[in-house]
Amino acid sequence: MSTLAAPAPEPTSLRLRPFRAVRYDEGVVGDLSHLVAPPHDELSPAQTRVPGGYPHHIAHLLYTHDPQAAVGQLRDWLHRGVLRRDERPAVYVYQQQRGARILQRGLIGELVLPRDSSRRERLLLPHEGVSPHVVRQRAAHMSGLRAQLEPLLLTYRSSESTAAQVVDHVTRRMPTVVVRIGEITHTLWACSDDEEVALVSSGLSGSRALIADGHHRHAACLQLGEEPGSPWESSLALLVDTAVYPLRLSAIHRVMPELDPEKAALAAADVARVQPLPEGPRLPRPDELVLAGAGQAWTVTDPEPGALHEALTDRPLEWAPLPAAVSDHLLLDAVWSVPDLPGTVRYSHDASRAVADVAAPGSGTALLLPAITEDQVRELAGAGVLLPRKSTSFGPKPAAGLALRVLDLP
Repeated sequence: MSTLAAPAPEPTSLRLRPFRAVRYDEGVVGDLSHLVAPPHDELSPAQTRVPGGYPHHIAHLLYTHDPQAAVGQLRDWLHRGVLRRDERPAVYVYQQQRGARILQRGLIGELVLPRDSSRRERLLLPHEGVSPHVVRQRAAHMSGLRAQLEPLLLTYRSSESTAAQVVDHVTRRMPTVVVRIGEITHTLWACSDDEEVALVSSGLSGSRALIADGHHRHAACLQLGEEPGSPWESSLALLVDTAVYPLRLSAIHRVMPELDPEKAALAAADVARVQPLPEGPRLPRPDELVLAGAGQAWTVTDPEPGALHEALTDRPLEWAPLPAAVSDHLLLDAVWSVPDLPGTVRYSHDASRAVADVAAPGSGTALLLPAITEDQVRELAGAGVLLPRKSTSFGPKPAAGLALRVLDLP
């Protein structure tokens, strides 16, 4: 008589498992710099189109509107050796470098996601909410493809120096793959030695990870992994020790194509201090927003407490000092009555581009936000407070297509 296997014990600390990554075979496809891609939210709509002339570009799997076609494409690539599964399970050291400067170094593997929500919340800290519609889309894509093409980006802070020493030792070996995209060199090393994997993983013990990027993919994994024994009880993840390699936190700016900048500045003066910038637009300081359009610019500071409190009704009190709360709920919602709809509000990671988009008269208004710090994000996330949408962007994010997690295809 068969017996059911006992469920695996719930992890009490972060656990990153080795896995057999699926990677491009450079002997078959050639230069990978033409086949891998930046993360989706750093691309313009035009860039998410499948590039012509590159039949094996990862975009064919990432951005297709036909999931069944993507499944067939993935199977075909595996069958023809375009993609190959590594022979041995490994934890992969991943590094991004510009010239001699290391921008980011972290570990890629399968992160075990605790089924128990209270335990999961102690180990993994989300800092943004998710859209159920987008979660369903991500889940359908991952489930149909039976693959994860992009890792979650997680940050942690380790007090274990041995793990950092092992990672440093691994990076002195011959790399598994090196890809140059623009000015950035992306390098991957495979760490498959059991003892080294254990030492590297020890650096995660006692740490809490902050979800820096990939909230919808994380939520999709949780949705797909509700059944015990599901392969989605773990997720492809990149963990970066920001005590050693701090990530860059950038603001996400707002562009309102239909909003007149002079009228916006005049209305904002009813609820905040608005001062002209004779020298024109510049990046905001930590305690201000910068309003720009048609070559003019203003600083927006000191929001009126009563108006801000009213604008944040039914929202966490901790939001009051956050730039995105002031911009979205006090200014866009309450003062300017700008609905958050596609075409009405655009989000830009590049302040210069946002200002350029509204430089011509009649082209709209840009609202530039200051960046907040990882400590602020962690403090709020640790208290269970999710930030307003599009509050901040962690980077640099990993390129898509270097190390894929592909489940066994039927």
